[in-house]
Amino acid sequence: MTKAAPHVPVLIASILENIAPVKGVWLDGTFGAGGYTRALLDAGATKVIAIDRDPEVFERAKSWAGDYGDRLALKQGCFGDLDELADGPVDGIVLDIGVSSMQIDQAERGFSFMRSGPLDMRMSQSGLSAADIVNRADEGMIADILFQFGEERKSRRIAHGIIDARQHGEFSDTLELARVVEKALPRPKPGQPHPATRSFQALRIAVNDELGELARGLNAAEATLKPGGILAVVTFHSLEDRMVKRFIQNRSGNAPQANRFAPELEADKPRFKRVNRKAIEADEAECNVNPRARSAKLRLARRLDMPAQTSDPFSMGMPTIDLSKGGIL
Repeated sequence: MTKAAPHVPVLIASILENIAPVKGVWLDGTFGAGGYTRALLDAGATKVIAIDRDPEVFERAKSWAGDYGDRLALKQGCFGDLDELADGPVDGIVLDIGVSSMQIDQAERGFSFMRSGPLDMRMSQSGLSAADIVNRADEGMIADILFQFGEERKSRRIAHGIIDARQHGEFSDTLELARVVEKALPRPKPGQPHPATRSFQALRIAVNDELGELARGLNAAEATLKPGGILAVVTFHSLEDRMVKRFIQNRSGNAPQANRFAPELEADKPRFKRVNRKAIEADEAECNVNPRARSAKLRLARRLDMPAQTSDPFSMGMPTIDLSKGGIL
């Protein structure tokens, strides 16, 4: 791993250590720059099925994908549909949740609040954009998105600022929105993140339905993994990690009792066994090479020999917002 790499596969050493020996067919549901895929193939995977919703990533991979021959299968689509995109049961699934540094670095994709670009944020380059939300949604909907998906405590103040600024013309540029968010918040202290960080995260999650995609992907992974297969998920903020943690707890029979005085409910038979009780985090050496790793958490679980079931997104702690309301659609 080097600083020159466009996208460093976060916690890849920890993943390989916990799944060794690597063998059989694996599925990389968030292909990106191909870091996890290449590491799995180089470590001994028979084949990797690589999925991504962004058509650009496969164009970028043409320079090296052919080196692996038929051991690598590239498929455009969402990892929430990985059970349909897989060619059958697989021995392992890896998911790196969130936007890649490669996408952030492309100003024209609209993910960055540090570079001027169209207010887009669509990973698939189609559908509802961030501009559609900030230009069409009412104040309450914008505040709900910022609070629920960005955990932004000043969401109402920011939403009011967006509505006020909208009276002078529609938003079209990322820096225009970033300036409005900055104006609504106190000046950050040294070492604190940029004031627009949470707001841009929230809009990106809403635009791409990232939490819904994660819920569908976890259920699809349960349906696709062979008995003994490994699920490895890397997350980068608390909403995602909470969902993965609760899914694994629920599906491994370790869900906490809501009320210790209530009669104990009969638990479903476990579908997974936790590999690591606590999330694995990057060490200082990896963080120094790749600052993105500082917020990363890795959770792993092994599939048991029980029929797959579907887990309710609500049981995973997923916040939901109906985008059909609030004037967006």
